[in-house]
Amino acid sequence: MSKERAFILLVDDDELNLDLLSRKLQRNGYDTITTTDGMEAISLAVSTNPDLILMDMNLPELDGWEATRLLKADNSTKNIPVISLTADAMPEDRAKALAAGCDEYETKPIVFENLFSKMEMLLRKKKK
Repeated sequence: MSKERAFILLVDDDELNLDLLSRKLQRNGYDTITTTDGMEAISLAVSTNPDLILMDMNLPELDGWEATRLLKADNSTKNIPVISLTADAMPEDRAKALAAGCDEYETKPIVFENLFSKMEMLLRKKKK
């Protein structure tokens, strides 16, 4: 019996990062949908109900901080776990991400072992 593949929404304004991360996730058993835009991320979260969102925080227009706040304020998306992805690696950046509603925080460049561990922990918690 095969395990159900988790559906991940990837949000990053860097097309190369988005492509690399999407391919890496797919090779590790996840299904993905991607966007480079915070507003589209909200729309996709509402329409596709992903199991988890990987959110770049430094997006043009609507940044990841505000997109996460809006997602967590909406009853239809508030229970979707969000992991912030950011090059901002200071302790106050982690606190800012968690205050915005992110469930976890991962710095760039991404250490995939750490990211996958955080993803699996949040996916298990969501299923309970």
